[in-house]
Amino acid sequence: MATNLNLRIRSLRRWSKKEWVVSIFVLFTLTLFLLSLFPISPPSDLSHSAHDLVDFILFRNANDRGAFCLDGSVPGYHFQKGFGSGSPNWLLHIEGGGWCNTIESCLFRKNTALGSSNYMDRRVRFSGILSNDPSENPDFFNWNKVKIRYCDGASLSGHPETELKTGGKLFFRGQLIWEVLMDELLSIGLSKAQQALLSGCSAGGLATLIHCDDFRKRLPQDVTAKCLADAGGSKKFAQGMSCKIRTIGGRFSIPL
Repeated sequence: MATNLNLRIRSLRRWSKKEWVVSIFVLFTLTLFLLSLFPISPPSDLSHSAHDLVDFILFRNANDRGAFCLDGSVPGYHFQKGFGSGSPNWLLHIEGGGWCNTIESCLFRKNTALGSSNYMDRRVRFSGILSNDPSENPDFFNWNKVKIRYCDGASLSGHPETELKTGGKLFFRGQLIWEVLMDELLSIGLSKAQQALLSGCSAGGLATLIHCDDFRKRLPQDVTAKCLADAGGSKKFAQGMSCKIRTIGGRFSIPL
């Protein structure tokens, strides 16, 4: 066996320069052919460049007006500017995340991204109804899009009067968050919208129902304004609502 191996090595050494060049060329061509049959694609999470990520923006006037997350941090949102035919249109989407319906559950929640902006991602990728890909989101891909981060535990409906029972450990300021948010968005272009859509899912869908009328009232009369609530209620919704309202002091009427 060793003799056969030595013979093969000596045979390779006797190859001419031309034979080596031809062999390398054939090997290179074969490699390119195989790669064309089985292309290597980057992982989906790496195929997006940094410019696809949308920055987190803290409310400008939150401290002055007392609009805070459960833990007292400043709320925020992500904003992606529209382009082309979508430039005059606005889509506001309220993040979901359930409710905290007891003091204990709200105390736990304030140490998460659903109760404090300190734990929120500073850059996120917009997808679904917020995507800027026309094949994924043909209706709204080029609109001005806002992802409203949810951190009051009560679908943006809490009132500070109920904070007394928490000993100052929690801030129920959802209604104030909504008001400060709308004032800020109106100041950066929402007031000049031609079309405006308020949407949300889960607890964000409920927030959409709660604030739909106010959303319409804050916009000029010539703006086409609509609301879209995704999974904002269920058969069990009414059963659990009374204790939640007592906890956070929410006051609202839901349009039917």
